[in-house]
Amino acid sequence: MASTENKDDHSSAKRVAVIGAGVSGLAAAYKLKSQGLHVTVFESEGRAGGKLRSVSREGLIWDEGANTMTESEIEVRSLFDDLGIQDKEQVPIAQNKRYIVRNGVPVLIPSNPLALFTSSILSAKSKFQIILEPFLWRKSEASKVSDAYNQESVGGFFQRHFGQEVVDYLVDPFVAGTSAGDPESLSMCHSFPELWDLEQRFGSIIVGAVKSKFSAKRTNREETKNSVKRKALRGSFSFQGGMQTLADMLCKDLSKDELKLKSKVLSLSYSHEGKSTSENWSLSYASDRDKRSQGSSFDAVIMTAPVCNVKEMKITKGGNVFPLNFIPEVFASAILYEEKCLELGCVSSLINIHGLGCAQMILILALAKYALISV
Repeated sequence: MASTENKDDHSSAKRVAVIGAGVSGLAAAYKLKSQGLHVTVFESEGRAGGKLRSVSREGLIWDEGANTMTESEIEVRSLFDDLGIQDKEQVPIAQNKRYIVRNGVPVLIPSNPLALFTSSILSAKSKFQIILEPFLWRKSEASKVSDAYNQESVGGFFQRHFGQEVVDYLVDPFVAGTSAGDPESLSMCHSFPELWDLEQRFGSIIVGAVKSKFSAKRTNREETKNSVKRKALRGSFSFQGGMQTLADMLCKDLSKDELKLKSKVLSLSYSHEGKSTSENWSLSYASDRDKRSQGSSFDAVIMTAPVCNVKEMKITKGGNVFPLNFIPEVFASAILYEEKCLELGCVSSLINIHGLGCAQMILILALAKYALISV
């Protein structure tokens, strides 16, 4: 919370509470503070970063949460430019060498169309279906897609276009590795909106991808003529010191009053009395140092805390309890592969990220799959 003196100097600035110091909360706080707003971040844990947690031991560094990310959005690139974090980015040495188990044998995942058709990862039937996709899915077919397909799963979408084998041996491993999810439980239009849009515009995914690529090249050439911009990294990357470095950079300019660690939010109350639009939110929290409930007022609240923590808060609106029964109890599903392997995947940090291992040791992370029973 901003100090009284600071508040007097900038009384016109809006005050925003951010609940949760994960990467989403920290990014929101960083952006708002850079625009002159007073920001207070509340985090129940004793550290910032949320699911981003890097561990260093005996010369090795590994991540207990996400271990890489991409610069797929221009907003991400802009944020990194503001943070000055580019020199800390580390690109995988051999990120194109990824394998999937097929018939009990690791098979190199193809990195381009030619490699796909010469690889043994798919049968001749599936390869032929891929070749026919541009002819089977015309633009006219896209208009016939019913409203029911708006809720279509990722698995169902790719099965329609390329067949079940492509789903089992290419889509399923990709989704499990990036989202820790099941293709049948993820919404296509929300998980891969770009591909969903290609079907709406072109019918064929392959035709749409080719046309979009050429269009993007023309756009990039025009932008290059007008301005010189930093080129985005292709593929995934990490940072020196692990992904925790990103969280540390996001909160390095937050004071102790602005980043309240070990501070659990107990309740939120919204009231809109009269015509005033200022400080309509009341927030109470308890810190480790002082177990007593403390209160603060804010103009806005951004919630980035996990669902389980939100459900523990007492939230009221206009004096009435605000129901939270619309929040699902479980957001997970069992991960099942066509090949019955124990691991979801294995990652060698020495090969994957230069600098996260050392010459004498190789760190291998085994990502075990699990089943979660919904309640």
